[in-house]
Amino acid sequence: MTDAKLDELAGRVILITGASRGLGRAVATASAAAGATVLVCGRDVTALETLADEVEANGGQPAVIVPIDLEAATRDDFLKVSAHIETRFGRLDGMVANAAILGELAPLASYDPLIWARVFQVNVHSVFLLLQACLPLLTRGDDAAVVFALAEEGETGRAHWGAYAASKYALRGMLDIMIDEYESHPGLRVHGVIPGPLRTRLRLTAFPASDPESFPAPSTAADAFVELLGPRSAAAHGGIVRVHRHA
Repeated sequence: MTDAKLDELAGRVILITGASRGLGRAVATASAAAGATVLVCGRDVTALETLADEVEANGGQPAVIVPIDLEAATRDDFLKVSAHIETRFGRLDGMVANAAILGELAPLASYDPLIWARVFQVNVHSVFLLLQACLPLLTRGDDAAVVFALAEEGETGRAHWGAYAASKYALRGMLDIMIDEYESHPGLRVHGVIPGPLRTRLRLTAFPASDPESFPAPSTAADAFVELLGPRSAAAHGGIVRVHRHA
């Protein structure tokens, strides 16, 4: 992936889940720097307001805060999000399905069923419900993109990763289904990104004894998302992008 270009996303309206911190925040910042109007989605309104202020201070288009608790949200809540976007913009040019929670690291035999359900609600079910609500907007234009934030743990089963790994497997399955369903749709592209381990709260919770500086900053993966959301990927559909870093 090459570096994001100035104004690459100019005129595009992009919805990003889990935008209050970590990778989602980095993707929102990079997308705004590339000219997009970013709709930043999350439950930490204070963090989203800080992000919106940062975007404005850097000369970006005003960010739109979309407060929603993905764990508690119902289908009606997601339909309200879609209706708000419809009223304000009349279309949606991109969506980044990034929000995720870790749950607990524990063997399946003792995994807490309630935590398992919470992880799947945030990491999988909310993605399905938001996509279903927003697909009429995403398929309205000539070139929209949906980008899934995937994980290495969703490719190879690892002991004790439990619901997080299983949910990322499920998200990969949802991606593959969408790739096939929209293969012949000229106006919607579907992509996945495996950003690798990053310096996020989720990763540091999973590895509490690690040195935070041993993980790359989330910003190192943001340009991959910007490229997939923009015109450089207009001819692409499907496939998984892995973020490669050089020492």
